[in-house]
Amino acid sequence: MGYKIRNIYVLASFGTIGGAFSMSAWIGTKQYTTYFNNPSANLQGGITASMSGGSFIGALGAGPLCDRVGRRRALMVAACIWIVGTAIVLSSQNVAQLIAGRVINGLCVGITSSQVPTFLAELSPAPIRGRIVGIQQWAIEWGILIMYLVSYGCSKISGPSSFRLAWGLQGVPAIVLLVSLFFFPESPRWLASKNRWDECLQTLAFLHSKGDTSNSLVQAEFEEVKEAQRQASSGKELPILGLFGHKMWRRTSAGVFAQLWQQLLGGNVMMYYIVYVFEMAGLSGNVNLVSSAIQYVIFLVTTGITLAFFIERLGRRPLFVYGGILMSGFNFCVAGLMASRGHPINGVGTAKNIRWEVRGSYAKGVIACSYLFVAVYGFTWAPAAWIYCAEVFPLKWRAKGMGLSAATNWAFNFALAWFVPPAFQNIVWKTYIIFGVFCFCAFIHSLLLFPETAGKTLEEIDVLFSGEVPAWQSNKVKSKLAERAHDFEEKQRAESIAGSSSAMHPTKATAEHMERQDSPV
Repeated sequence: MGYKIRNIYVLASFGTIGGAFSMSAWIGTKQYTTYFNNPSANLQGGITASMSGGSFIGALGAGPLCDRVGRRRALMVAACIWIVGTAIVLSSQNVAQLIAGRVINGLCVGITSSQVPTFLAELSPAPIRGRIVGIQQWAIEWGILIMYLVSYGCSKISGPSSFRLAWGLQGVPAIVLLVSLFFFPESPRWLASKNRWDECLQTLAFLHSKGDTSNSLVQAEFEEVKEAQRQASSGKELPILGLFGHKMWRRTSAGVFAQLWQQLLGGNVMMYYIVYVFEMAGLSGNVNLVSSAIQYVIFLVTTGITLAFFIERLGRRPLFVYGGILMSGFNFCVAGLMASRGHPINGVGTAKNIRWEVRGSYAKGVIACSYLFVAVYGFTWAPAAWIYCAEVFPLKWRAKGMGLSAATNWAFNFALAWFVPPAFQNIVWKTYIIFGVFCFCAFIHSLLLFPETAGKTLEEIDVLFSGEVPAWQSNKVKSKLAERAHDFEEKQRAESIAGSSSAMHPTKATAEHMERQDSPV
């Protein structure tokens, strides 16, 4: 088989190397706007949204692809697509070629965003699954920050070489990902779905007990995987519409709405158009770029803190519930500051899309609320939504369900990326009212209908979506994996004692035979 990586944190680190293809550092620079003839609000929205459109298509096709060729090979295909898309973007001569390259890049992002969480969830032990899956979001944030800083440095270069260099460097992570995947084990759950049981057991043992197939936790998890596969194979293969069947609609609803709300909260809009937000607050040039970089650092740090300390201790529900209500408040605060102390303008420099401005201490208030919003988003919904989607679907539907959930994310990402520039231009501060309402709706929905999945095996989560346990009482459902492992150890101990007794003491028949031999005739 050759060398394979065993450490789950190393697997997660390499598996999530997918740099983010970000336009945010360029939409306000003179080199970019001059070369592409000062894109209008609608055109810039289309350019930004083009990658999301490709991601939507990629996510929908990712499930069948992963089920057919495996999680590892599907990610290899995605890395190759990424390299091709980057080459096209790098050599863009006009907006049409730029959009075409971003759509191709989006196909890759759709596959990786939907299937990397699935892959990592199926490789990870239950107690740390949330942290491992969440590393994807953290890696994406690192990619965004690194590319933002690279773009900032390249902006000092005159002419189109500035943005071409930054865009070309985004092909490097794809090459690293492609090479590293040759050293990944395949998902044990996917191996089980193909009835490759020996490989499934060996992979579980390789990942969780240094190759010891007799380990009690490995055996307990192996039995759960076998039971889940028996249930999955008992029915006929169904098309993707089966995700909305009688036994699946609760799971599908949870996965789809987790991704839908993550977009409608307004977090990714902040990431895309932070340049516009700070221009409204009176910042421009290098001050704007540095202020924007600070926001990316906040996003990165808060997500890292959540993954390190809170995602397993607090669980998923509290992050959804409290995150929704806090972000709603910050959106309303920004809207209030802009409405009460802002005034219309005719643009900032070459950015004619900006039609509103806030000055003085109120501008500082807008910046502070933006920073706090991103901090809360990084603490809560940004990592938790992707983790949750990777957990809620059973083995038979996991790849397709995660693909549909990610496709929902990218569909709304596409819509919002196109909506926001005209919104900032036409309804300005009212844009934040819309996102504030969405945040409040996400708070209510997650409070009532999102059960807790932290600490449960992927098979045990089945119980949480049976309809018998209300979402707000789901944290009372305890994991049985440790109990099953204990039972397995007790069984092994009993068998060992029985074997020892047989070896130490002769059987009754043997004892009687020896008695007859010793007795006089």
